[in-house]
Amino acid sequence: MGTSTTSRPTPAGVAGQERIVTSVGVRRTLAVGRIIIGWVFLWAFIDKTFGLGYMTPSERAWINGGTPAQGFIKGIEGPFHDIFQIFANPFGDVLFMVGLLGIGVAMMLGAGLRIAAVTGTLLLFFMYLAELPMALGGTNPVVDSHWIEAMLLIISAVTLAGDTWGIGRWWGGKVGNSWLR
Repeated sequence: MGTSTTSRPTPAGVAGQERIVTSVGVRRTLAVGRIIIGWVFLWAFIDKTFGLGYMTPSERAWINGGTPAQGFIKGIEGPFHDIFQIFANPFGDVLFMVGLLGIGVAMMLGAGLRIAAVTGTLLLFFMYLAELPMALGGTNPVVDSHWIEAMLLIISAVTLAGDTWGIGRWWGGKVGNSWLR
């Protein structure tokens, strides 16, 4: 994975991060933020899959028959309890786990950031609604960490943060400026 201390050629018509973010220090900071949020999603997938004992005990691991999405959904107490029950099934578990893995890998590699930002923000929005602080209480009745995580996903995508310390530039050469970027 390359650095962006110097401008490298970008295929004709494909935007490069240097055109959006001119400071090398800021590009590196954005890359660190992208990697951190990618790790948050990837770690959640790993811990829920193998039950490493951090948030998921071994006996509740997905590989041991655990139900990662169902466990969360069945515990929802807020005003959207009934709506989320549609995902309290094995399909919901697969969808949730594939989402965590896809978002985490995309952010860690720096490719597919637009799709990762949209799907990750949607996932975080649903989790926010499930734990709605306005109805269930919390330290802030409106904003919680889900908003911050979503913004980190979005900022990474719109600044092409995958071009620094990631495969974003190479990937952009393959897919252009499409939604796959």
